[in-house]
Amino acid sequence: MSPEVLSTPVVDTVKTPDRAHSRARAARRRKVVVTTVRVLLLVAVLGLWEVLSRAKVIDPFNFSMPSKIWDQIWTWVTHGTALGSLGEQIWYTLYEALLGWVFGVVAGVVLGIALGRIALLADVLGPYIKVLNSIPRIVLAPIFVIWFGLGPASKVASAVVLVFFPVFFNAFQGAREVDRNLVANARILGASDRRVTLQVVIPSATSWIFTSLHVSFGFALIGAIVGEYIGATKGIGLLVAQSQGTFNAAGVYAAMVILAVVALLAEGLLTFAERRIFRWKPADSER
Repeated sequence: MSPEVLSTPVVDTVKTPDRAHSRARAARRRKVVVTTVRVLLLVAVLGLWEVLSRAKVIDPFNFSMPSKIWDQIWTWVTHGTALGSLGEQIWYTLYEALLGWVFGVVAGVVLGIALGRIALLADVLGPYIKVLNSIPRIVLAPIFVIWFGLGPASKVASAVVLVFFPVFFNAFQGAREVDRNLVANARILGASDRRVTLQVVIPSATSWIFTSLHVSFGFALIGAIVGEYIGATKGIGLLVAQSQGTFNAAGVYAAMVILAVVALLAEGLLTFAERRIFRWKPADSER
């Protein structure tokens, strides 16, 4: 039997599973370390904040303290708020943010893909989009309240204008970055412009679009909160405004904590959906 036959296959089949197990163990260890450090950092910051507030090193009236913030959240959960139950306020804000997010994402994707595919349309509308993007969107919230009143419509409009632009620019760039060879091959096979857009351009731009979705939902929440802060009948933004009006710093921070939890849950859902859609992408285990 020749030496070549005895050498390579046995070594490779033994080493490959070992490497895979080693990488998996290293990834699990790193995840545990990262989670532990995150928790310790949060505990340290909250503990230092509590100690400095109780020692009057920082003003507890203006800065409050974690224990008072927790008491405020617990009071809202168990006894409700002045506007009604806490769940109702969260749902009202979430409803406005979700509607604004959906409308903004759809408009941004459609217009971004269209301008990315049609050069004439991009040349005509490009300057107008740049001008609109240069306007601070937050200042539009009072105008929307005047136009649409204190109901959900003004908050949805505020969320839409904040969501639209990041989604649009990512969709536009994704449509422009499509591999030209894929487009050329599709045309050689007889694909029409519509089929090229639906079956080549949009799938290729999906990763760009998902990148903007992670940021844009936070923008949708900001739009809803700012609209509620300016004028509303319900919502977390109105809780913030009322807490500020009564100099209740703990109430302001409590509302911010609730919003952060909602945003983190939404981010987790988006990440889960992205992983399900892009299962074909290799896991970045080396990071």
